[in-house]
Amino acid sequence: MTDLTSTSELMRLLDIVFEDRGPTRVTGSVAADERHHQPWGLVHGGLYTAVVETFATTGAFEAVKDRGQQAVGLTNVTDFLRPHRAGRLNVVAEPVQQGRTQQLWQVEIRRPADGKLVARGQVRLQNVEGSG
Repeated sequence: MTDLTSTSELMRLLDIVFEDRGPTRVTGSVAADERHHQPWGLVHGGLYTAVVETFATTGAFEAVKDRGQQAVGLTNVTDFLRPHRAGRLNVVAEPVQQGRTQQLWQVEIRRPADGKLVARGQVRLQNVEGSG
């Protein structure tokens, strides 16, 4: 499995660990600590939005790469459900719909200690011809 976490400074900051990356399911975890806080000591919602985008796009890419395509995000809607201060969070992304031209993925971010949902989101993607 190619290491995606060292491809950019954002990916390094997110500190994502992928456990499974496939065309119908992507799982792993993300760091959520003081590096990701807003000024009031809670994890910034932007972290959740970036994680939702990253996991959905990863799965969508896996679904179309063998067709010479890539998937590009069109919309990202992320709901922040509970505050979180520190500790890795589990992430699961699965498709709602995978079509010839578009995909819709849902992503859940949960606390491993109690399984409670911290954030959830969905990303709609367009399948486009790959570059290079």
